[in-house]
Amino acid sequence: MSYHIIIEPGKTEKNYWKDLWRYRELFYILSWRDIKVRYKQTTLGVLWAIIRPLLTMLVFTFVFGRLAKMPPGGNAPYAIIVFAGLLPWQFFANSLTESSNSLIGNEKLITKVYFPRLIIPVSSVITSFIDFLISFVILLALFIFYHYTPPIKIFIIPVFWIIAFLASFGPGLYLTALNVKYRDFRYIIPFIVQFGLFVSPVGFSSSIVPEKWQSLYALNPMVGVIDGFRWCIVKDAPNPLLHYPFYISLAVTIFFCWLAIYQFRKMEKNFADLI
Repeated sequence: MSYHIIIEPGKTEKNYWKDLWRYRELFYILSWRDIKVRYKQTTLGVLWAIIRPLLTMLVFTFVFGRLAKMPPGGNAPYAIIVFAGLLPWQFFANSLTESSNSLIGNEKLITKVYFPRLIIPVSSVITSFIDFLISFVILLALFIFYHYTPPIKIFIIPVFWIIAFLASFGPGLYLTALNVKYRDFRYIIPFIVQFGLFVSPVGFSSSIVPEKWQSLYALNPMVGVIDGFRWCIVKDAPNPLLHYPFYISLAVTIFFCWLAIYQFRKMEKNFADLI
């Protein structure tokens, strides 16, 4: 099937969203290319998607569980509790890092061919999501190793996958647009990721945050996502759906998605010149 691009006055916005569907195969092509490039000429290949979160989990379990004696926030092995928070966080961190540099990394493609530029950062998030699904194998292995039977509510976890995707897509897309114009963000983004790791409830439960600071803490969109993951995996974890901080995180996630798309579309026409 062939498509024809028709430029009509006043139809730019409408045609743009149609073009996203018309170029849907490009999502697959770019995502598959990124996966092959990421693990090309590595001895272990895609196993790095498992090894990295596994090693991080071991460090967090030792530091927060053994040394800091943080309350686990649930009746489950501490390694499982930590990994339930680490899974969505690493997806967020990888998405933020990969998508923010995606346009600059595809400079030749952008300057020579027409297609909706939104496809590039979204395909980077999709690539990180595939890594996330591969890492999910570790969680299943931990269930077997610790003889832990997850609760039935684990089948609700795909809902929080979607929220995690949106929470990663919004900030990633926003920083993508800013990074094209202001290259200083390539130095700021690693700091954001590192700082965010320690202010997100990855190695501890968000319930240890004092009540008066819960609303402020929930402005971090990953708080609601991580709490949701833990609730699905840990039997007696607090239900975030019954507490208002989750809805604050969800509102921040939706706002960031709207702001990111607005800012991206506003700057998109100048990307070829800026890059």
